Amino acid sequence: MKVYQGLENFEVVKNAVVTAGTFDGVHLGHQKIINRLKEIAKEIDGETLLITYSPHPRTVIQPDSPVQLLNSLDEKLDLLEQFGIDHVLVIPFTKEFSRTTSIEFIRDILVNLIQTKKLVIGYDHQFGRNREGSFEHLKECAPLYGFELEEIQAEDIDNVNVSSTKVRRALTEGDIELVNSYLGHSYTLKGEVVNGKKLGTELGYPTANIGFSQQDKLLPKFGVYAVWVEFEGFKAKGMLNIGVRPTVNQDIDTPSIEVNIFGEVGDLYGKELKVSFEKRIRNEINFDSLDALKNQLSKDKEAVINAI
Repeated sequence: MKVYQGLENFEVVKNAVVTAGTFDGVHLGHQKIINRLKEIAKEIDGETLLITYSPHPRTVIQPDSPVQLLNSLDEKLDLLEQFGIDHVLVIPFTKEFSRTTSIEFIRDILVNLIQTKKLVIGYDHQFGRNREGSFEHLKECAPLYGFELEEIQAEDIDNVNVSSTKVRRALTEGDIELVNSYLGHSYTLKGEVVNGKKLGTELGYPTANIGFSQQDKLLPKFGVYAVWVEFEGFKAKGMLNIGVRPTVNQDIDTPSIEVNIFGEVGDLYGKELKVSFEKRIRNEINFDSLDALKNQLSKDKEAVINAI
């Protein structure tokens, strides 16, 4: 997959089959669009191109209420490559770019720059200044500018419309299995292992403390989760806790992410871990004693082993 950072770095691709959007989460609805793109590209001997934006447009348009994201840009690009997109154009979303009209977007970007052969958009997609562009507007412009147009209808799972908003809601409620069913893949986060207080080691459950710097990425609800942990070709089950560790932590305003990895892993400090959430085990609990916490951790580990 080839990635173009900015309009000025774009190179024309053969018979471009194009879609555009934030694609946060790359969920099942997004995947339906991607699969259709690939089908059309195969039919017309073309290549797929996905246009996305960084940062997320809402952080620029509504800075007082920024959206918490399901993916960092790097995570999104990894998923798009996994699902078989040929090219990704990342447009820096600025206040100036937000003033681009829908006709300017169509004429200057889709037609003159990209030379779009066919445009595929998701259900109820809007674009351009003040989201003035619509499917109806595109339908009027397509024959004038010489490209074809197709709209993909909403993707339903058990009669629930899949959207990034609904994925976020399920994530904040801790329903990780519903999250993963919406995504069609496991929810993940990445972070570097940093020094901790080593209380897990004292309890017999040594943990890797994950330093998390993606302030705009949404974390699951506090609690204990069954996860897969990957780094440098290694993969193992793990028991992960997100929260403030109320039994042992005096700083209850600073949440932590720590994972007990099952198996011998050696020195992890400074290494980046990828964590894939599979099942929620329980809420975070304030125990009366460290012994009570240790007993619960034993039960949690067994639950994790049986869960994944």
